[in-house]
Amino acid sequence: MITSLAVPEPENGSLPGFATIFIHPNGEKSLISDIRIPKDSILCGFGSRAILESPNYLTLQVELRKHILLFPEVLQYINHSCEPNVFFDTTAMQLIALKEILPGEELCFFYPSTEWDMDRSFLCNCRTGSCLGLIRGAQYLPIETLTRYRLTDFIKSQLKSVGVGQE
Repeated sequence: MITSLAVPEPENGSLPGFATIFIHPNGEKSLISDIRIPKDSILCGFGSRAILESPNYLTLQVELRKHILLFPEVLQYINHSCEPNVFFDTTAMQLIALKEILPGEELCFFYPSTEWDMDRSFLCNCRTGSCLGLIRGAQYLPIETLTRYRLTDFIKSQLKSVGVGQE
């Protein structure tokens, strides 16, 4: 089942109307690109529809005890991959393409790029060549692994606070 996505046009010149919600036979949802999206494009701005002190499976972490539920809400259907194609910049509050994304590709981000310690760990099934297996949050990954990813300013500050800062 496919549901069209109507993302409100952000004021920052990003790409409105860029994706469709895909509902899998098991009921899980994902966000699929409708258009070619060039690398480094701002897909949309985002905000929070709620701020929580503790994480849940739908939040992005922006500070140690500050986790946001995304607005527009449809962005919650961007799933994890160990080879992500989008990044949630929680400082600029923008969704950014990490590489060129073609129509029909699922939008995915690397959960530990925003999460220090996740509410629910899980076994990744991204099936990529660089799949990390168990995903629990950035604090559980070696710095050699984390340096392969773009990380939020919050995650970078957490790494510095434990003495393994990223350049």
